[in-house]
Amino acid sequence: MSSSTARRGPGLLIVDDDADLLKLLSMRLDAAGYEVTAVSSAEAALTELAIHRPALLLSDVRLPGMDGLALFDIVRERHPALPVILLTAHGTIPDAVAATARGVYTYLTKPFDGRALLDTIAQALALAAPQGAEAADHDEAWRQQLVSRSSVMAEMLAEAKLVAATQASVLIHGESGTGKEVLARAIHAASPRARKPFVAVNCGAIPEALLESELFGHVKGAFTGALGNHQGLFQAAHGGTLMLDEIGDMPLPLQVKLLRVLQEGQVRPVGATAAVPVDVRILSATHRDLDAAMAEGQFREDLYYRLNVVSLHLPRLAERREDIPLLAQHFLARLALKYGKRVNGFAPDALKALGTAAWPGNVRQLHNVVEQACALSTSPLVPLSLVQRALRVPSMEVLSYAQARLRFERDYLVSLLKLTDGNVADAARLAERNRTEFYRLLQRNGLDPGLFRAE
Repeated sequence: MSSSTARRGPGLLIVDDDADLLKLLSMRLDAAGYEVTAVSSAEAALTELAIHRPALLLSDVRLPGMDGLALFDIVRERHPALPVILLTAHGTIPDAVAATARGVYTYLTKPFDGRALLDTIAQALALAAPQGAEAADHDEAWRQQLVSRSSVMAEMLAEAKLVAATQASVLIHGESGTGKEVLARAIHAASPRARKPFVAVNCGAIPEALLESELFGHVKGAFTGALGNHQGLFQAAHGGTLMLDEIGDMPLPLQVKLLRVLQEGQVRPVGATAAVPVDVRILSATHRDLDAAMAEGQFREDLYYRLNVVSLHLPRLAERREDIPLLAQHFLARLALKYGKRVNGFAPDALKALGTAAWPGNVRQLHNVVEQACALSTSPLVPLSLVQRALRVPSMEVLSYAQARLRFERDYLVSLLKLTDGNVADAARLAERNRTEFYRLLQRNGLDPGLFRAE
């Protein structure tokens, strides 16, 4: 059994094999403004979770096949930030109590009071989605640049919103082009620091000799070329968030100085004698394996644990293919406005090509492909040919034998007419055909020899 309503509030997934109770729960929660999906087995619940992540799971303990506790164990592994409430009869109370020690939010015993159920759900949702800043309100404005319907992304974003309300340092893992800075900006927007500066720096893009000055600043005369005082990025981000992108590429000597800043909460500009207090939240990102870097002595272990209080992983675009049509359309709408083009969508075969491409460059590559296709498109729908061109995929049209033969025949006749300036007798001689037969070939292919004659 399943039911759903138009989205008005948080989505709830409820699981119970009692059809009457399931119907009653659905009606009660629907009336309370929730979007309800109801299923009668743990297996069906896992299928729903793979398609769409709800805000909360409400499950009976005793279910046919896989029981509610086994369902919880799988959910805790795959969706650690998803709150779970168990419904239990008196005989399974000990199991439910044990489950709370493993991470279940709470349990309710049957029969339960309707008001108590609604209060418990509201409390669980409030705990799972704290409001850290005005930017993190109900309209999800904080994550508006992270376009997705993927359950993998939904789980990661739920964790990101939870950690955004805290001051914990976050280390974002992901391949190049997956959108690590976009996620960092979203965390900042959902945090209590949203009204303060967000400053990002790529640690691998600045020469080692300049990176210390860029981060911590310098005073006049600190080194050759230091013609005045320079405020570093830590001071520029005071009260807000500093993102250290590609932190794995930071040289070891600077890692030591960064660790000291994080421990002491103050920076000393290059050449200065006094330190300056700074209040900065650190978000860092890398595409490197920092565990391997630590084992090789290329990254400090003490710094790693300072930065990696919470770890978030951005999946490759190929791991979230259901998001490709959404992202492509999102990019196309913005780019069409930017370029003043009347392009509003993709041809079906073009969309299929986008959905099946390899995407080694991830979301950044998708944006580039859509931008190129938009810039060159002359029709309301982007055709397959432009997508293939942007993907650098050779366009291959599969023809039947008869179609290929006719195409070759026409191209061959055209080349002969060009070569002979439209002289049929000369063209027929080259083709080793008599003039009558050659005229029939021209007629069949709709070719007028007069068009090929020189002026």
